[in-house]
Amino acid sequence: MSQFDYDLFVIGGGSGGVRAGRIAATHGAKVGLAEEYRYGGTCVIRGCVPKKLFVYASKFSEEFEDAEGFGWSVGERNFSWQKLIEAKDQEITRLEGLYRRNLERSGVEMHDSRAVIEGPNTVRLLSTGQTITAKYILVAVGATPNVDAGLVGGEHVITSNEAFHLSELPSKIVVVGGGYIAVEFAGIFNGLGVETTLLYRGEEILRGFDTDFRKAVHEEMEKKGIRVICEDTFTSIEKLADGTLVGHTKKGERLEAGQIMSAIGRKPNTRDLGLETAGVETEVDGTIKVDAQSRTSVPSIYAVGDVTNRANLTPVAIREGHAFADTIFGNKPWTVDHSLIATAVFSQPELGTVGLSQEDALKKTKNLDIFKSSFRPMKHTLSGRDEKMLMKIIVDADTDKVLGVHILGPDAGELAQVLGITLEMGATKADFDRTIAVHPTAAEELVTMREPTERLRG
Repeated sequence: MSQFDYDLFVIGGGSGGVRAGRIAATHGAKVGLAEEYRYGGTCVIRGCVPKKLFVYASKFSEEFEDAEGFGWSVGERNFSWQKLIEAKDQEITRLEGLYRRNLERSGVEMHDSRAVIEGPNTVRLLSTGQTITAKYILVAVGATPNVDAGLVGGEHVITSNEAFHLSELPSKIVVVGGGYIAVEFAGIFNGLGVETTLLYRGEEILRGFDTDFRKAVHEEMEKKGIRVICEDTFTSIEKLADGTLVGHTKKGERLEAGQIMSAIGRKPNTRDLGLETAGVETEVDGTIKVDAQSRTSVPSIYAVGDVTNRANLTPVAIREGHAFADTIFGNKPWTVDHSLIATAVFSQPELGTVGLSQEDALKKTKNLDIFKSSFRPMKHTLSGRDEKMLMKIIVDADTDKVLGVHILGPDAGELAQVLGITLEMGATKADFDRTIAVHPTAAEELVTMREPTERLRG
């Protein structure tokens, strides 16, 4: 008989923790899991899933306009924020139920409680005070929106958490930040008819992405009526008697809004988790230090997902959780390769990317061939919309290997997923060139660009 209550105890019922728990259980481990809020984690409850539903909703305003170019006469239309919220909530409740049922079917014992660590093999459930022991503990508590604690009037801002539950849609909003969450929500609010301003302290939005695409997203956002302000930030926010918020910036801007949303990044959700009690090492910001196997400084405690700040994406957390469970309980050791991850930004238009940006590629090789094409998507030849599609392929000129592919335009995220497979397999530009085009599609441009638009040498 085991000296522990569980072989594995997981803290956190998000994507990474749930996957780890389920896989460990299928390998025969006795697994317990604690979740203090709702099962599904940030992605399902207040992240990727509801955000994508909001993106869909926000696109209809343009779809109605575009329909006229194809002969459709669209009559009177009205938008109900309340109906969208209700429909979103129903879907999230359905998905949470699936997470619970899948855990139950796998034999994972669920504890609806916050759990804290009290030692290398011990956790305590705060709802009951119960102490539980486990041979292994997995921390999968994710991250939480960051806010500027020093901002005067900062208590008046909302984050992405609250944006999903607003009682009413504001007539004006300022979104603070330049990452993918800020950019996506700016597009959402704008598409729903809200006068939207994006305020970012950096020189250009979407830091870390290819420069050409950062600029292109910026330009397309402004075409859609979003005011984008870079190299500025709030110094204070005041709330007027009628509820209006007024933000004052370093450069003297006075921005009025019904809501101000902070989207300046996320921080590991490790506060008061008991990590220091067990001797788990963390970074200054609370990030848990782990090795390639997701092991912390304490041999019996592991961590996966955003709490480790390796690549803060839901599919990455799922892979890390799966790798952990296979390695520890399935006698099938493997690790996650974080070097090549396809991803999408659900901006409007959408950005899909896999591999290296041009800037990062230049750090690895001196000789590059750049293939770039910008054109109007076929749909907009009749809709008349002034929106361009942009594609770029980055090739190592010495080996012909494709180092990165970037797409801005409709369904770019879908394309990035398929392109991720080709780059994972080590595709060359010659492989792309041998592929017969699918016509008429935007994607055919990826296999018909023959001559480099730039040759970078030395």
